[in-house]
Amino acid sequence: MPKPKDKPVGRLFAASLRKTLLAGLIALPAFPAAAQSIIALPDQTSSIRLSNRDVNHVVCQGGEIEDVKFSAEKAIAVEKAGSDAWIKFLVKEVEDAGTTTRSFVTTPSEFFISCNGAIYPLYAEPSDIPAQTVTLAPGSVQRARANEDLMGPLVEEERAVSITLSLLQDRVPASFSEVAPRIGTLPLAAISTASLRERRRIEIEGSGLSASEYLVSVSASTTLDERAFLDRTLGANIFAVTLDRLVLRPGDTARLIVIRRGAGE
Repeated sequence: MPKPKDKPVGRLFAASLRKTLLAGLIALPAFPAAAQSIIALPDQTSSIRLSNRDVNHVVCQGGEIEDVKFSAEKAIAVEKAGSDAWIKFLVKEVEDAGTTTRSFVTTPSEFFISCNGAIYPLYAEPSDIPAQTVTLAPGSVQRARANEDLMGPLVEEERAVSITLSLLQDRVPASFSEVAPRIGTLPLAAISTASLRERRRIEIEGSGLSASEYLVSVSASTTLDERAFLDRTLGANIFAVTLDRLVLRPGDTARLIVIRRGAGE
């Protein structure tokens, strides 16, 4: 990706961006992320437990499963279609004098699953548990590639708008990495009545940008100015600042989006 041209730190897109927010003209695609039992990452062995009696589900997040390799000598059945694969440990049944005895697999097996151009090694222990769902989550290389596809066609200002909208609409793409937000409240030197709490922080690998969402509250009726948030407390290289509302009374909360060049601080 070409290196973004240097621009004055703290350049604001307040007026045009707020107009865009109200009109809803620009938005990033959303990638729904369902809650999963197990998360696996590429190029590192994940030791997991799978059901030895029910069908286990494997999901390639944001792509397709190209191949599943495993020992054909073991009692395992595997099917795949698109982004999904299903793993079933076969049950051995023995009849003796009219009585059927079932024997469930307990020997661990290794699976090597190709997803999004990466290999996910799984060391699976068959266990007497319900069916499991394993999500093959993108690694840093896959996330950077996905972010390039999402944001490559956009100029830097449009990227700031798109990232801001994705946070305000709670439609954050799966290729954005959520990291732990800062704990506690932050005072703001320029607005003595205001305090901030970081709600969410994301890294956008491959784009050279990061972002945070803050919740702003006030102790007295206050008209906020976005320029007041160009504060090193919120980052050393702030690129864009957006508030979803400017007039606050005690008990009200505004959402503040801060876009930075480089990793969050």
